Amino acid sequence: MADLIAETSQVRSIVLDPPDWRGHRAGQHVDVRLIAEDGYQAQRSYSIASAPEDERLMLTVERLDDGEVSPYLVDELRIGDTLELRGPIGGYFAWDSSLGGPLQLVAGGSGVVPFRSMLRHRDAVGSMVPTRLLYSARSLPSLIYREEVMQMAAQDGVDVSVTLTRERPEQWHGYERRIDRDLLAEVCWPSSERPRVYVCGPTALVETAASTLVALGHDPGRIRTERFGPSGS
Repeated sequence: MADLIAETSQVRSIVLDPPDWRGHRAGQHVDVRLIAEDGYQAQRSYSIASAPEDERLMLTVERLDDGEVSPYLVDELRIGDTLELRGPIGGYFAWDSSLGGPLQLVAGGSGVVPFRSMLRHRDAVGSMVPTRLLYSARSLPSLIYREEVMQMAAQDGVDVSVTLTRERPEQWHGYERRIDRDLLAEVCWPSSERPRVYVCGPTALVETAASTLVALGHDPGRIRTERFGPSGS
């Protein structure tokens, strides 16, 4: 364990130096296994937040109060502790610059984690793939990678739209509703551009966004989804 970073009151990033790490693609995940003193084991999957080009591996974990793994990772883990990892896993949700675009990312809550990896990869290799990120969060304090998201919005060819669904500051100029048909139609690439679409977040948001994009004319074969839920704590 190299470092621990508090992202929000419920979210922490874990920076690792795993031995013999063979690298990963942006969008992949790892399995983390915990073993209690009595031998009980619990395992959960977490998206990789770091880009393939980053020196260290980073996972970002949101604490779920009824979770078996996330409360320990967010509240109890200390620098110097070790974790058992398996991975990297998954190629379906991965993206690299050679795949091209335009690239459309739709995130809800901690669903932004794999997109951090994708956007950092895009920047690291100097890709000019036109990219749009639609990011839904409950409030400004719950916005994961808040400062970095704003920096991403300043990159050439990257457009970031944020919608806050519960609490907004008085001077908020972004969107103020859940992701719906009108919002997707307004901020996402039109289907005529044939974007590569990645949607990640809570199951309800992912299903709504994906089905709505198909209804708006997007090719289902160019939409990739990854769902987070209580079982993924």
